[in-house]
Amino acid sequence: MRQQKHLCENNNIPLSVTKLDQGITLVHQNICVTPVTVVDVWIKAGTRVEPQQWGGTAHFLEHMIFKGSQGINPGKFDEIVEENGGITNAFTSHDYAHFFLTVPGDRLRQTLPYLGEILLQAAIPDEEFSRERDVILEEIRSSYDDPDWVCFQTLCETLYQHHPYGKSILGHETQLKQYSPHQLRSFHRTHYQPDNMTVVVVGDIDKNAALCLVDEAFSNFSPPWGCPPHQINPEPPLREIRRNHIYSPRLSQGRLLMGWIGPGINELEPGLGLDILSVILGDGRTSRLVRELREDKGLVMDIESSFSLQEDSSLFTIGAWLNPENISQVEEIICDRLTQLQQEPITETELNKAKKLLCHDYIFSTETPSQLAGLYGYYQTLAHAELALSYPTLIQQYSVEKLQDLAYQYLSPQRYAITVMEPC
Repeated sequence: MRQQKHLCENNNIPLSVTKLDQGITLVHQNICVTPVTVVDVWIKAGTRVEPQQWGGTAHFLEHMIFKGSQGINPGKFDEIVEENGGITNAFTSHDYAHFFLTVPGDRLRQTLPYLGEILLQAAIPDEEFSRERDVILEEIRSSYDDPDWVCFQTLCETLYQHHPYGKSILGHETQLKQYSPHQLRSFHRTHYQPDNMTVVVVGDIDKNAALCLVDEAFSNFSPPWGCPPHQINPEPPLREIRRNHIYSPRLSQGRLLMGWIGPGINELEPGLGLDILSVILGDGRTSRLVRELREDKGLVMDIESSFSLQEDSSLFTIGAWLNPENISQVEEIICDRLTQLQQEPITETELNKAKKLLCHDYIFSTETPSQLAGLYGYYQTLAHAELALSYPTLIQQYSVEKLQDLAYQYLSPQRYAITVMEPC
């Protein structure tokens, strides 16, 4: 029996979540004023669930999905989507693989069955495997030419020494060269199963029509195969400052990136508080670090802070682009400002400004069907879709006292990871 739930409303448009008989979850919202329909498919098959020695498998599989099925030749799916005026793409994260399709509203019936087939019945053909592996190997090599990628990946590996969030999503060249099509088929048959899959449909299509189309397109799942078990070890609390220093001839300026581990999705309230703190510290010209280090003292070319919510634990970072001779001074000032954040309450004016900015950003991120589908799918995959709609309300509930406690709990100036990059 289908289990249906009306969650809440976004601009008076009902959002519903339905568990279909085969086990997949459908999230639907009918927006009749848009000429397009968006289908987002989210699968709990990211880097987080890769077997220990199978790094990069989830991302490799994402590429191979588009090589078709037994009934759909390589390139045919893209051709069908283009013929119907649509676009499609995908990406992989630590927590999920995400595939999306955007088509004119009246062309969904002509395209969705093909998306369902390549996802559920991926052939992973031998003759395409080596060719696509070469593409990914080049992607890995190119990533090492990007200083920001190198800096961030090094920070993650330093911060997460036990949990798979420290692994590169792309994998490593030596590992990928040893993989076989059978390994990818095994990973696919294990994780691309109904209980791991959420399909989001947003656009000019009513719920019953969406149910029928998704039910039909996502019914023929491949039988599960055995895949080596994955292990998700919790990351012990950081007890010290962990440093990495990288010298690169490709750099024209220095790079500093500091990171702290925050709570996972099951502790959403403190996570949203860290979102507020990231705005107060480093989002916009009047934020604390930008104003002091860039605008007033000229010690950095740019500086920003960011917060990324993940399933098991979140990531809070402060990053700066600067002259190498200023690195030590900037790090010291950042640590001093974190201490100040713990010891002195934030003003109500500063808090209200941060709340307003985050709520405005939220509004701007829900303007299109694609943005809405992405938001609903993300939260449904990590927790439940109603969180996507309650974000502004939860943000507005935060007090100065709560934020001061959060700064003390998570943003220690004595316990963090840091990656520094300098020209050589």
